[in-house]
Amino acid sequence: MRTLLLWCPDWPVLAAEIVEGVPATDPVAVLHANRVVACSERARAEGVRRGLRRREAQGRCPQLTVVDHDPGRDARAFEPVVAAVEELVAGVEVVRPGSCAVAARGPARYLGGEEVAAERIVEHVAQTCAVESQVGIADGVFAAGLAARSGRVVPPGGTPEFLAALPVEALGRPALADLLRRLGVRTLADFAALPAGDVLARFGFDGALAHRLAAGRDHRPLAIRQPPVDLAVTAGYDEPLDRVDAAAFAARALAEQLHDRLAGHGLACTRLGIEAVTAHGQELHRVWRHDGLLTAAAIADRVRWQLDGWLSGSNGRAGGRAARPTAGIIRLRLVPDGVIAQAGLQPGLWGEAGEERERAHRALSRVQGILGPEAVVTAVLGGGRSPADQVRLVPWGDERIPARPGQPMSPGGPVSSGQLASSGRSAAPDQPVSSGVPVPGGPVSSGALVPGGSVSSGVPDRPASSDRPALPDQSGSLGQSGSSGPGAQAGRGRPGRAARSPRSAGRSAGRVEPPWPGQLPPPAPAVVLPQPLAATVHDDAGEPVVVSARLQLSAAPARLTVGTGRPAEIVGWAGPWPVDERWWAPAEARRRARFQVCLADGAALLLAVEAGQWLVEAIYD
Repeated sequence: MRTLLLWCPDWPVLAAEIVEGVPATDPVAVLHANRVVACSERARAEGVRRGLRRREAQGRCPQLTVVDHDPGRDARAFEPVVAAVEELVAGVEVVRPGSCAVAARGPARYLGGEEVAAERIVEHVAQTCAVESQVGIADGVFAAGLAARSGRVVPPGGTPEFLAALPVEALGRPALADLLRRLGVRTLADFAALPAGDVLARFGFDGALAHRLAAGRDHRPLAIRQPPVDLAVTAGYDEPLDRVDAAAFAARALAEQLHDRLAGHGLACTRLGIEAVTAHGQELHRVWRHDGLLTAAAIADRVRWQLDGWLSGSNGRAGGRAARPTAGIIRLRLVPDGVIAQAGLQPGLWGEAGEERERAHRALSRVQGILGPEAVVTAVLGGGRSPADQVRLVPWGDERIPARPGQPMSPGGPVSSGQLASSGRSAAPDQPVSSGVPVPGGPVSSGALVPGGSVSSGVPDRPASSDRPALPDQSGSLGQSGSSGPGAQAGRGRPGRAARSPRSAGRSAGRVEPPWPGQLPPPAPAVVLPQPLAATVHDDAGEPVVVSARLQLSAAPARLTVGTGRPAEIVGWAGPWPVDERWWAPAEARRRARFQVCLADGAALLLAVEAGQWLVEAIYD
């Protein structure tokens, strides 16, 4: 088969320039397994060649820029080139990132000859993608690829003669080429002259395949890829649409056209893109999401709501208004960004996809059309070490995927003073007990001791990282993974019978995802404050309570003052539960210790100490 192959020289280098911004005009080398697999033209001028080791390549060119080989990057960068070729011809096969092939007969007859087709394709790729390329035409993909290296058009029937003078290294099989040279076979003509049966017996199946290629015979036809079906619908209007009623009428006809096109392919839309262009060239775009199937009426409603928001200037974010377009809409386009098989979603048995839920969804979507997609949000529970980390707010209709993997904290029951103060605790010998909680040993200074003798205030340096195994101190106050349940010890007391680690709790609950190390134990707080409140904690003597580097409190917490409010008596407390997150990234590192406290008025709070400051993070019911 006459084959036209487009080849982009040094494509891994060009892909690195397109994706990562590495200048291809500089000396650049792409390395895989410490060897050069591609290099730029300037690097070749300095003596860099494929197959060189990194140190040898840098010795020849000290200013060489080294880039790691990434096949995914090469494929992603090559996709626009393939799309540009498909704009002129159909039936493209991607041989590898940097080269693609098509049957030459179609473009040659349509564009007026093989050479004219090659010139048109090269010019179109250069104008569309700003990429230089070369085209080779021969009988078969293998010969066309070799012809593309020199930009040749091999005449029909001349492929064996074209391949005859090429060395055996052109086969792209280094081990086979080395063996053939030692046997005295140096060109493809010499190799093609050998009997096919002897080649198969001596070199195996791969050698027989190479023998066919050397003789100019391909082993398979082109693997043509089918371009994706264009499901988008577009409508243009001679009279600009500047009234909502006229736009709604036009939107309904376009929505029915989109629905019919999707139904013809057995598809349904779950994510709809709405694009509009005004008479002054202003472009408007919005994406609507739906966790069910968008019917023709649902598509029409969303388009009408969106056009109403645009034309009335009321689709800004919540709390603000957007400016109206300066002119009417002359072009409207609906793009199904997300599609699934039409039978892929069945209505729920208990109404989760029924009429009442659809009515609520329509109302909330209407609000989104007026105020913007972020005006209506829902909470999604996920993993995390604190209650604030376990909740993610997503716009209504978006995919409800947790931002953090893992199971959230189980709700549990209400918190009582007894639970927080003395659930499953027993005091160690020679330890004073206050409110049912063992109190640590003697007081320490307001600065927390850190390794090396330095002094800092607040959370211990790295007593029990949540991202690595905990190292117990001399008092043995740390539990598994640096955290424990409500029955965990506070100070040197040993854990009671009711204490369980989050890992064992997760096993008993049958969780699919493992719990986070350092996660707070249940029950979960009822209210998580958007911004923690500053607080102070004092002991019975009126001195501030601090946490040492050994996770020991200077004294038992006795009174809590939130902001400028009145002090409240603490009747029970539990903790500390330390967290040392992302300690390997200083800019993102965070260290804190958390406590649960019960007050005399019955309130239960979640406190945290961070950088020497007490904070109220959440309130228990």
